[in-house]
Amino acid sequence: MQLLLDLCKIHSPSGEEVAMKAFILDYVTKNHQLWPGKLTILEGPELQDNIILVFGKPTTAIFAHMDTIGFTVRYENQLVPIGSPDPVDGTWITGEDPYGLIRCQIKIDSTNRIFYDFGRAITRGTSLAYESKPKIAGNWITAPYLDNRIGIYNALKTAETLKNGIIAFSSWEEHGGGAVPILARNIYEQFQVRQALISDVTWVTEGVHPGKGVAVSMRDRNIPRRSYIQKIFEMATASEIPFQLEVEASGSSDGRELQISPYPFDWCFIGPPIDGPHTPKEKLHVKDLESTVQLYAYLMKNL
Repeated sequence: MQLLLDLCKIHSPSGEEVAMKAFILDYVTKNHQLWPGKLTILEGPELQDNIILVFGKPTTAIFAHMDTIGFTVRYENQLVPIGSPDPVDGTWITGEDPYGLIRCQIKIDSTNRIFYDFGRAITRGTSLAYESKPKIAGNWITAPYLDNRIGIYNALKTAETLKNGIIAFSSWEEHGGGAVPILARNIYEQFQVRQALISDVTWVTEGVHPGKGVAVSMRDRNIPRRSYIQKIFEMATASEIPFQLEVEASGSSDGRELQISPYPFDWCFIGPPIDGPHTPKEKLHVKDLESTVQLYAYLMKNL
């Protein structure tokens, strides 16, 4: 679990994924010789802060977003949300500006405006994020930004068994997306891949419960092509790996951007449920993480 704990400590709000990109590239460089698939790494200015890992002769791509929610410093101690954080008065947040490291608390006034409480003015435009002190206790992992450190962790663990496939690490997902069209173009035009799995987390609901296995989403705000989802469902059932079917009316992911792209991608959102989403204490059951990694390994081998 050390990899997951390390991922949770990296500052990477939407638009500022560069530290996470550097961590992933360093990890891949140090570990890929132990992986079974022949690897090609695609990254550089033409992909901005995104990464594409190509293994062997791919037929399916995994998408995992690297960014988190957070806050941007405005004027007069104000904070502007990045994505949709669920801030609570007194929550500790951290970051860095040209004058040094920052650790301060969130203050919320009577009109629900968000401020920071710090001993000096913080440079405008600085991004701040929940202070991260991840912990594992019993069957539970608690940390901010399990969304989407879990998706990244799952993708890197899947690489350990992946002979043929693509893993794409994307940006901006929490704040409306924007990177997936760049990735989709490269993946489809260079490798003719048009099947995708979305490695992200979902939420605990009245129909998706912690400890019952990874969630395979039939739909959220968006509706993927039914024949592809049915194929995933049948394969998941045959695998005998614990999973839950999810049906929701709201929520979105990188799958939406694939669906509205000009490329004929099929996609399915598959990820474990977390409690307390977009708070400093997101919570995940270890069994759901285990079934996520197992199901991705099975699907990437058999799709």
